[in-house]
Amino acid sequence: MDMTGERRIAAPRQVVWDALNDPAVLKASIPGCESLEKLSDTQMKATAAVKIGPISARFTGNVQLTDMDPPNGYTIGGEGQGGVAGFAKGGAKVRLADDGGATLLGYEVHAQVGGKIAQLGARLIDATAKQMADAFFTRFTAQVEAAAAPAAPPPGSEPQPIAAGHAPAGTPPIAPPPVAPPPEAISPLALLPAEPFGLPLAFWFGGAVFAVIVLLFLVSSL
Repeated sequence: MDMTGERRIAAPRQVVWDALNDPAVLKASIPGCESLEKLSDTQMKATAAVKIGPISARFTGNVQLTDMDPPNGYTIGGEGQGGVAGFAKGGAKVRLADDGGATLLGYEVHAQVGGKIAQLGARLIDATAKQMADAFFTRFTAQVEAAAAPAAPPPGSEPQPIAAGHAPAGTPPIAPPPVAPPPEAISPLALLPAEPFGLPLAFWFGGAVFAVIVLLFLVSSL
């Protein structure tokens, strides 16, 4: 059984690499995994309950990590025994590459099964393996991206608007802006020049009054 695939994970490559070596993350990602114990930096012991078609079995085995190249990838291999159901063994090459701010995780899986499981047929075994791989990488991606996401600010840490007339403690008082005095009333006479056409303003005012008196006299004499 051979299988290849690739996943894009929205997290830096170092974060993805650390997760691939974290037993807690792997245990939560592997479908049916009941226990995953880290024996050393390159060896783990796992127990997983697997159902393939009508056969259900609990596999126990060791997982070995080789070709370690942090944070670029490694080779993972192992063999599990499922009692009367048979056995499974194989390996996978895992590679990591930068993709902008994210990481591309590629894998190549090579495995074989024996015993009653092998009698189910390659098509059923391949379909089950692909389903389990998709479930693993979906869970793994969700965990890594959640860990890499920026933490939300705790409640109450957001800046609060300052109510009018209330300043935070220790803040010096702010002087109110100066209020401009109301504009003074402007006399219509102020708009006239001081000496229109070179003659004093009083001359023009007196002439206007004289013209009004003459006009009234002419009207009354009609």
